Amino acid sequence: MSDTAVRRGTPARPTDRATRRPGPAPGTGPLTHTAVMAARALRISSRNTDALITSLALPIMMMLIFVYFFGGAIDTGTGYDSYVMYVVPGVVLLSAGFGAATTATAVSEDMKGGIIDRFRSLDVGGMPVLAGHVAASAVRNLCATALVFGVALLIGFRPAASWGGWLVVGVVLVAYIVALSWISAAIGLLARTPEAASGFTFFMSFLPYPSSAFVPTENMPDWLHGFADHQPITPAIESLRGLLLGQEVGNTPWIALAWAAGLLAVAIGVSGTLFRLRTR
Repeated sequence: MSDTAVRRGTPARPTDRATRRPGPAPGTGPLTHTAVMAARALRISSRNTDALITSLALPIMMMLIFVYFFGGAIDTGTGYDSYVMYVVPGVVLLSAGFGAATTATAVSEDMKGGIIDRFRSLDVGGMPVLAGHVAASAVRNLCATALVFGVALLIGFRPAASWGGWLVVGVVLVAYIVALSWISAAIGLLARTPEAASGFTFFMSFLPYPSSAFVPTENMPDWLHGFADHQPITPAIESLRGLLLGQEVGNTPWIALAWAAGLLAVAIGVSGTLFRLRTR
């Protein structure tokens, strides 16, 4: 049999192009998925008007209560003209805790509602879903922070920060907002219901109180003084206060950023593990 006959009798082999599995379509990588998930979370937040108003109004109400109800009775011993000069950095971190807490409820609702299965069928991984919630939380928190600063200026807060100081303030704030939001996402995965998730985040929102947010830690009992000085929120508040008022802060911002980085690394690792356990 001739070579030509052999070639004619041999079934055609599929080409490499025919056997090659299609790769991901352009614009469908993790960053794109994260951006889409963040936009979805922001749309959901905008429709939940009650929760949105509460997250924006509660920090302002807390600041007004401390300034006008308790401010006259609190002696910080720092020589500030008014209590508002002392309390604003603490209220800003308190606002970040309140705003980040809503992430736990949102993540828990996603896990309970079955939408995660739909996302997985569309080849959207767990980390983009969680990162989208965190990104949306950062946007909400930055808006709330701007609102807190605006009201603080109206009631007498007068910052003296340089341009570099404002830049460091922004870095520290964003670092803590992102870290607290990832912790909140982990809590949302750990809780079995949105109501339980909301309750668990109370402990995270409570941290600014046993710190230097509202009174100097030196005025606290000895057993609480040590904790207040060495918990993660105090270096952030001291950094914000010193930078905003144009004071020397030393290495405090670096300590604050180290705390934020450590919390962020742990929260991301725990969130990834919990997501795999909940969806396997």
